Amino acid sequence: MFPSHRPRRLRTTPAMRRLVAETEVRPSQLVLPAFVKEGAREPVEIPSMPGVLQHSRDSLRKAAVEAVEAGVGGIMLFGVPAERDAVGSGATDPDGILNVALADLRSELGDATVLMSDCCLDEFTDHGHCGVLAADGTVDNDATLEVYGEMAVAQARAGAHLVGPSGMMDGQVGFIRTALDEAGFTDTGILAYTVKYSSALYGPFRDAVESQLKGDRKTYQQDPANVRESLRELALDLAEGADMVMVKPALPYLDVLRQVADASDVPVAAYQISGEYAMVEAAAANGWIERERTALELLTSIGRAGADIVLTYWAAEAATWLDR
Repeated sequence: MFPSHRPRRLRTTPAMRRLVAETEVRPSQLVLPAFVKEGAREPVEIPSMPGVLQHSRDSLRKAAVEAVEAGVGGIMLFGVPAERDAVGSGATDPDGILNVALADLRSELGDATVLMSDCCLDEFTDHGHCGVLAADGTVDNDATLEVYGEMAVAQARAGAHLVGPSGMMDGQVGFIRTALDEAGFTDTGILAYTVKYSSALYGPFRDAVESQLKGDRKTYQQDPANVRESLRELALDLAEGADMVMVKPALPYLDVLRQVADASDVPVAAYQISGEYAMVEAAAANGWIERERTALELLTSIGRAGADIVLTYWAAEAATWLDR
């Protein structure tokens, strides 16, 4: 008798649904982005990112330990310096906030987690761009690569397992790989921000790092209209020695993530960025959606699209949700 096929049989109980689930998000796949603020004595709330903090060095250590104990697979660290200049000199200073915080975490955690560091100048420049400016005010690609190389070596020396060049400079992966190898850090990996779109959803992040940016980054971040360009960037980064590749943002670019995952022979990450997080938090605070359920649904969608690794501000919380 009709219907003879009843797919609902496999949805009848929670145990049945778990058994046949096609996509599983595990705590070990999640990476927690974290901000550390130079000179902070106590953690500072970020109004546009409820629940996310600019940490002091002490509170960062505590939060990192808690995240690792919850099962999170890695921590991506961003620095918020007290002073900035045109060339972002705090990024290469061994005593700069990002490098000393990396050293703190490596001393605290050793190899218990994967320490990742943002290898970009935007947090450290007084103009807020991701690179060194030429005389005409444009970002000088090749001069920026020189600084990225120094920055990557400083981060590796401080204890980073992976450096994450996010500036979208042409040739950044190859230049950094050479710099690391020549400095003896052949085991330090590169998580390439291979696909990074010029998105409207970065606003809360810029609050978090106290960005000095005026204008936009459209001359080096990608046009949201393009897909083939992303596959070209992927081919270049793989050829230059990327150990992992990333798509950023995640949710608006799940189609791109799927294509990158299908074409990549290294692990693929996706960054669920600040605007994605803030929209859910705002809607949940108004009672319009269920916070935990929505967050897990979005994380599952990113995994289903092909991400092996997800950077998310919910990482530590989600790790406890997933263990239930």
